[in-house]
Amino acid sequence: MADVPAYAVFAAAGDPSLPQTLEDDREKFYQALQEKAKALALHHGVEVVSHVVEGRQIESIVHFLREQKADLLVLGLHLRDLHITRLWSTVYELAQEAPCSVLGVH
Repeated sequence: MADVPAYAVFAAAGDPSLPQTLEDDREKFYQALQEKAKALALHHGVEVVSHVVEGRQIESIVHFLREQKADLLVLGLHLRDLHITRLWSTVYELAQEAPCSVLGVH
């Protein structure tokens, strides 16, 4: 899961309950995203088991892969913003660090 935006610290000065609201919204967003992906996969005859991993991107994912003894990491490659170099550096680093095969899907 992506971190709560940095501006939440400043917004908390105006409304102390805002960080918790943002955290709750973040969790709901990722739960809904997971459910949508599972439903879409099931519609195509594929059963999906999914997990939400929190923490520093690369380290958390690599730790999870090792813990699960994963054979394959499938990455969805979608351009969401203009920071393409950051996207590709994350994908590249994951591909280098992952203890299993990596498949990028566009």
